[in-house]
Order: sequence, then structure tokens, then C-alpha cells
Amino acid sequence: MTERPLYDGPGTVLRITKHGEKVLKTPSKNVDFEALKPDLDDFLQNMWATMYEVRGVGLAAPQIGINDRIAVIDVRPNGKSDRLVLINPEIILREGAMTDEEGCLSLPGLYAKIQRHQKVRVRALDENGKEWERTGTGLLARAFEHEIDHLDGKVFIDHLDMVRRLKVAGVLKDLKKTWN
Repeated sequence: MTERPLYDGPGTVLRITKHGEKVLKTPSKNVDFEALKPDLDDFLQNMWATMYEVRGVGLAAPQIGINDRIAVIDVRPNGKSDRLVLINPEIILREGAMTDEEGCLSLPGLYAKIQRHQKVRVRALDENGKEWERTGTGLLARAFEHEIDHLDGKVFIDHLDMVRRLKVAGVLKDLKKTWN
């Protein structure tokens, strides 16, 4: 029996960019909300559909080939959806440290222990252009940092020291053969 997707709404599932594609290493530019507004709803529906299809908890625009400073996150606390739209996000506070295994939709099959901050506060615009701030801890803090890293042209393995980066290089080479 096939599992149902987490999302059954409108939107088109898009191709996720993979490690090695230039857009993932290019810092994203801030967007003009008013210029973006006419296409924003469809764009966000596509991001949600894509993220949920592959059972992700976050997706940044560069992961679908768009170099704009937009991300979506839903870490599903207590199994319930808590969808966050981050337009032009910035991290305004980082505290504490935690190390946990992390993966990425743009590096499917690769996981590594990464140190992130335990508490992260973000300021961004939502889908209505309203500014918001939110403090995340645990998985939400990790998701904030992970998705904003994508907007800054970084992937999670950029946080590895040189020895661990060399260790994953061979794994990455093998995994790339299986990526679409």
C-alpha cells in the first residue's frame, strides 16, 4: 500500500536541484514583495507540494532553481501542520548548541552530524507581506538555519570540517549516480 502524501492541495511538484548545481552555491537576492505578489500564491503552492511530496520539513527557492530569498517550513510539531513562509528572512538571534544528524532534499541519501544552534530567532515577511518574528528551538531552529543557509548559498555539508568533508566526498560521488 502506498502512503498518502502529507499534502493534498493544489500545486505542482517541481524538480529539486541537486548538489553541484550552481544555484545552490549562489546567495539569493531579496525580493520585492509587491512585484512578487501576483505570482506568489501559485509559487508557494508549488513549493508546498514539492516539499510534502518528498516528505521534507523545509524547502528554499534555490532548491527548485529560483534564486530568490524565499523558503517554506513545516516541522509538523505534535503531528500537526504549522506552515511558515519566510520571505527575505534574516536570523536575529542564535543561542546554545546542539549536534544532530541532518540531511537535505538536494543531497538525497546523505546524512551527517552537524552542529547548529539550539535557539534561533528569525524575522521575515509572510505570504501576505506582513513582517513577523519567531523563535524556534530544536528542529525548528535547525530548519531555520538550514533553509536560510540555502538562501545564503550554502548546503549543510559546508559545516563539516575538512576531514569529514573528504569522507563524504566518496559517498556523494556514488549517490550522484542515483539522482535524477
